[in-house]
Parts: sequence; C-alpha cells; structure tokens
Amino acid sequence: MRYELVIFDNDGVLVDSEPLSNTVLAGYLTELGHLTSYEESIRDYMGAAVHRIHDLVEERTGQKLPPSFDEELHRRTVAAFQDELVVVEGVEELLGTLVADGVAYCVASSGSHQKIAAGHRRTGLDQWFEDEWIFSSEDVGRGKPAPDLFLHAAARMGVAPERCVVIEDSPLGVEAARSAGMDVYGFTSMMPADRLVGVTGHFSDMSQLPKLLA
Repeated sequence: MRYELVIFDNDGVLVDSEPLSNTVLAGYLTELGHLTSYEESIRDYMGAAVHRIHDLVEERTGQKLPPSFDEELHRRTVAAFQDELVVVEGVEELLGTLVADGVAYCVASSGSHQKIAAGHRRTGLDQWFEDEWIFSSEDVGRGKPAPDLFLHAAARMGVAPERCVVIEDSPLGVEAARSAGMDVYGFTSMMPADRLVGVTGHFSDMSQLPKLLA
C-alpha cells in the first residue's frame, strides 16, 4: 500500500450515522424555530463541527442558539444511536485488511469524543480503535473545512501529510483533506460524486477501497 496512514472520517464512513444525526438535527432546529428539512441539514451541516451550526443560524437569522443546544443535541443523537446505529457495511473487513498489511489508521471526526465513543461502543468498532487513534474537532481550534484536524491527526500518529490518505463522504471533509495536502477518496454512499470535488477518486463500497489504496 502506498500510504503509511489511513485517516477515516467517522460519521457516514465508519458508522452509518448521518441519516440519524441529520434527522435529529433537522428536527431540533425546527423545534427551536429554525425550520430545517433533512435535506437542508445534509446540505449545510454534514461533516461539520457543531460550531458551524451556531455560525450559520446566527448568520441567517441574527439569533443565537440556546446555551444548552450542544448538550441537548448530543443527548438526542446518542439516544438515536442506541436504538438504530449500525457499522457501515464492509468496514470491519477493511480494517482487518489494514491490520494484516501493517498499515496504520485512525479517526479524525467533526463529532465530539463522546459522540464518537458512543457510536463505536454501539457498533463494536471500539475493538478496532485505541483511544490514541481517535481525534475530534474538539482537539483543534478550527474544524473542517480547515485542515487543522487532519494535520493534527497526522502529527500525533507520526506520519507526514503527503504519506496520508483521507476517507471522506462530505464536501467539507474533502476540502479539509486537500488543504492539508493529503490524498482523499470520496465515499459516495450518501453524497453524489459530483459534490465531492477534487477527490483523488470515488468509491461506493468499502470492498473497493483496498485496490484504490494499493
């Protein structure tokens, strides 16, 4: 494999959480008076850190979200995860291939550490990831589309950016990876390929990825 480190986004790439997360988010924003459809949530917030939600709502309406927003959104999201979250098909086989080939991997997610941990426990992915291989936008000053999170993950894992490859499913994540100077492959299970502009390549099934990275 031509890369030393595979950096995975989490939501929508490792765990099939985007439908759940965006349903919860759209419903909660609408409840607060900021009418948001599921499709609008995907368009505006998929792959973003929670501060982007605050920024866009205030920019568009002049109103701030309540101080309890982050905590309540997390509570509702984790509750949805407990009932319905599953691992993305083929992920465990892919991780097994990376382990067998001796290729390092990690997570760099816009989600909080709490949210990542809850999803991994629910799906059994906690067996595949050491705590020190998990990085969150909480760890850096700016979330995606800034490159900070991916550069932080690479530095902590001890691999130069040009030897890393990112697996993403959102335009914001692709932009962040490109800004970090990393190759990036776009997973098109939810996001149309034409919205993942500038990727090194596309794939729609995890079984296709090892050949792309070889």
